[in-house]
Amino acid sequence: MNVKLIAHTQLSEEFYESFDIYGAFAEYEGNGLDRIDATDGQVVALTAIRTCYSPLKPTEIIPQEGAKYFGNAASDGAGGTEADRLFRHITRSGHTSTLEHITYTFAIEGVSRALLAQLTRHRHLSFSVQSQRYVRMGSADKIGGFDYVTPPSVDDNKAFEMEGWSDTARGAFETYMTASQQAYDALRAAGVPAEDARMVLPNAAACNLVMTGNLRTLLDFYAKRRPGNGAQWEIAELAVSIRDQIVKVDPWLAPYFDVKGE
Repeated sequence: MNVKLIAHTQLSEEFYESFDIYGAFAEYEGNGLDRIDATDGQVVALTAIRTCYSPLKPTEIIPQEGAKYFGNAASDGAGGTEADRLFRHITRSGHTSTLEHITYTFAIEGVSRALLAQLTRHRHLSFSVQSQRYVRMGSADKIGGFDYVTPPSVDDNKAFEMEGWSDTARGAFETYMTASQQAYDALRAAGVPAEDARMVLPNAAACNLVMTGNLRTLLDFYAKRRPGNGAQWEIAELAVSIRDQIVKVDPWLAPYFDVKGE
């Protein structure tokens, strides 16, 4: 499995440059946002949250309230800034729709079709998935045959007492993968279209996808699929990788990912 962050929420150039005109930062040279120690995601979150409760216009919130929220220590004693206090309050109160304005897009490579089926049970995630209909999976095709994901439990080398199978779990697993590839190749050679021949490919067959989700959805996904919460190993590994990629660009979100059970 390989997971890479492709894109995440960033301020538009027009929005960013608009802060040059506000008197709230007149004493500074350059853009006023340069003086606020906040990520683009935090700026978006604060703008969305305060829009719900403030008489100010969304474009006025950061220039008029940014210094207050990002420049002062949290009054609840829980650490961070007043902005962090507000984010914690919003999360606890359940008003997390305001976090839907922050999005992340990932390249996810080499995961099983079994994992893909589990992913689709989560709402508000967007997918673009490698097609087994249009991408030929034959041994002689460009892809060189389908790749597959092997569960760690298959490597425990438990003996099999089944006639015609290998004497290890891995041997039995690989025998079936080989048979699936051979069946696919035979069907394609017989003129069966790829969209029908793919029916013999297993859940273990690997695929690649691009996935986009908003922060609220991704936090919910992690809470349900994190290690130690009953999730299957592969999707638990994906949950951790997604969390790590998000926290890498937005360190302020680390406390929002429940790490109990890891």
